[in-house]
Amino acid sequence: MANAYPAQAFCSRKHRMKNEDSAGQLTASTIDMTVDAVRVHESDKRIQPISFRELVPEIKDTGYLTHSIFYYPAKFIPHVVRYALKSFTKEGDWVVDPFAGSGTVGVEAYICGRNAFLLDLNPLLNYMMPLKVYTDTERLRETHLSQMLEGLEKSTNPFTPAWSNIAYWYPPEMLEVLSRYWGFIKSSEDNPYTAIIQSSLLKAGKHFSYAEHRTPKLFRSKSKLKYVEELLQTDWRGKLSEMIRGHSLETLRRLNDFATLTSQHNSCIEFEGGVDSSYYSFQREFDALITSPPYLQAQEYMRTVKMELFWLGYNDEEIRKLSRLEIPYRKADRIIETPTLDKIRVALTRDDLVKLLDSYFCHTINALENGMSQLKEAGTACIFIGNPLIDGIKVEIWRILMEYFMDNGYGFENLYEDRIKHRQLFGTRKNKNPDGMKSEFLLILRKER
Repeated sequence: MANAYPAQAFCSRKHRMKNEDSAGQLTASTIDMTVDAVRVHESDKRIQPISFRELVPEIKDTGYLTHSIFYYPAKFIPHVVRYALKSFTKEGDWVVDPFAGSGTVGVEAYICGRNAFLLDLNPLLNYMMPLKVYTDTERLRETHLSQMLEGLEKSTNPFTPAWSNIAYWYPPEMLEVLSRYWGFIKSSEDNPYTAIIQSSLLKAGKHFSYAEHRTPKLFRSKSKLKYVEELLQTDWRGKLSEMIRGHSLETLRRLNDFATLTSQHNSCIEFEGGVDSSYYSFQREFDALITSPPYLQAQEYMRTVKMELFWLGYNDEEIRKLSRLEIPYRKADRIIETPTLDKIRVALTRDDLVKLLDSYFCHTINALENGMSQLKEAGTACIFIGNPLIDGIKVEIWRILMEYFMDNGYGFENLYEDRIKHRQLFGTRKNKNPDGMKSEFLLILRKER
């Protein structure tokens, strides 16, 4: 696979870097998130209302330091991770996240003096973490970055992604400039400055394309086509350069701030993207699992970053291979049974929704169980999840996970309900559920055997 990475680690100064549409596809309209339409609801006295933002007031902004360098849908808010780390681990402990996504657990673990092992099917993790957990002692210099950006502007060596229909996504003149910029990156020495500019090109590459950059999934919209046509009538090259330079300088400052804050830390963050967490072979035990599995309606993370992966050097077949492993696009290899899940399965009237449900819980639990099997005795699993609706029926994911794991060697510790304060809902496409999901839940389980 192009640019495939082995497992990597970013450690403290004392621990240097160790390694260098198908028939089964369902759309968001199939899976309803509207809480008001609930047909099945069970109250539970174990649920404790909580506000993680109030409980962790030292975090003023969910995108602080390096959290916001890369766009990623449905990010794990750092307040929840910080709370779990402080409540259930101590300095020097190891935590695992089998659904690492944008790497929030890794960033927070490093800040809090914990070690973390991150896994995700999405290989973008391998490109995000070297910037999000920046451990070099030498302060990055704006003058050096500016020199590299000047070299970028003068680049004449093009790189064209191995994307069969790339012309569908770009006007020729924008594709030509972006290809030259990427050619500069591909021919440059691998260092933090190159990585910073690369992150900026990933952002600019979608903005200066026919792809709608205001929504997560990759698609062309009439409004974006009009936007690009109007942009072409302006000094778009200057605007492109300005976006790349501005994002690069902001990223450099964030990396320096991160390194300053963590200069005395002794932590190690290991990560491996592009792998199946369900069957990964771990080489160590962990004190805690902290994760946020994908929701039933959040099915297409690979599609979300498809354009970025092509620019990074992946090809059609490599991306298709990973996409086929996404939950819930893969067939269930076992049927999960719990009282709540069984009731929902019987209530569903459509076979495709039953298959969706079975696939989701099979592969979500496979990955969780694989990670939780490495917990030390009395280790803690902290699982953050919401309750979507499927065919109008509420799916209490936390309850199903609780029932399953309490039958398999884990004890109930706590269950917190956090009311969602901010939810990004996209108005460029018809949204059946303008209010979105109202709450998310942190389920805490303790390993007993």
